[in-house]
Amino acid sequence: MQTIVFGNSSYFIIEACEYVESFLKFRPKSEVILNIDNDHLDYFKNLDAIKLAFEKYVKLLPSDGLLVLNADDKSCLELINSSPCQVVTYGIENEDADFKAKDIVFDNNGFASFDAYKNNEFLDNFSLSVAGYHNVLNALACIGLCFNYNIDIKCIKSALKKFTGASRRLEYKGSINQASLFDDYGHHPTEIRATSNAIKNKTYNESWVVFQPHTYSRTKSLLDDFAKSLLEFDHIIITDIYAAREKNVYGISSKDLANKINDYGKNAIYISSFEEIVSYLKNNVKKDDIVLTLGAGTVTEIGGMLLK
Repeated sequence: MQTIVFGNSSYFIIEACEYVESFLKFRPKSEVILNIDNDHLDYFKNLDAIKLAFEKYVKLLPSDGLLVLNADDKSCLELINSSPCQVVTYGIENEDADFKAKDIVFDNNGFASFDAYKNNEFLDNFSLSVAGYHNVLNALACIGLCFNYNIDIKCIKSALKKFTGASRRLEYKGSINQASLFDDYGHHPTEIRATSNAIKNKTYNESWVVFQPHTYSRTKSLLDDFAKSLLEFDHIIITDIYAAREKNVYGISSKDLANKINDYGKNAIYISSFEEIVSYLKNNVKKDDIVLTLGAGTVTEIGGMLLK
């Protein structure tokens, strides 16, 4: 997936995906790489093949370009030796990162404030209007990039504070039974864990997740990781796999995922019908709970059905 929004700036920013190596069609001046993970295994044979694709991507940069890497991700750091240009790193856990965040605190919405440092020199305190630890990392990436484009720190602070999130990224949709309803695109275990951790920083009673696995191949290859990533939710509903481009030649179903979660001692229920899911939630969700629809497919429709 490539997301493009047209504006009036002289800068052109693209969110690019490594699937089928489509990001190799671009000719970027700067690149920000957030993480490298075991995904799209219907195309890539293994993690080494994914890393190789990112090496090709990094080599697209010109000698006067800029590569911004997550220093908390070991696979990202491996790209330093492949870079033909300047490299800037950011991180929270890695003390050697160029840009670091310290003294991170979260408010009742799960929004972070933190002190940012460049080469161990204090820059300023930044406040975000999006939830989650992972968005602190995203903010550091933005700060690192903007500094190298000589953007004033006051502008960076203001822009980060004003940003309230992207569609389907822990997006608030409304309320049911006086509980908050959110929708998220996460369809990989790493994304699910990031979203789960972001929710933990919010104030609520109990959490509910309706997860729709995306593609049979991903569900099959990462079944155990999916199960573990969902364990932190209080109530787990699994609905049918969204096939996308695939046919089920893998002998996998959502019941397998629900059973795997149950094997870990956490109750998960499988419900195929969206109408039944809506009815179940309306009959069981309580005041001050938090409800999340999760997945890259049609699961997003459940939010609208709940709010009718």
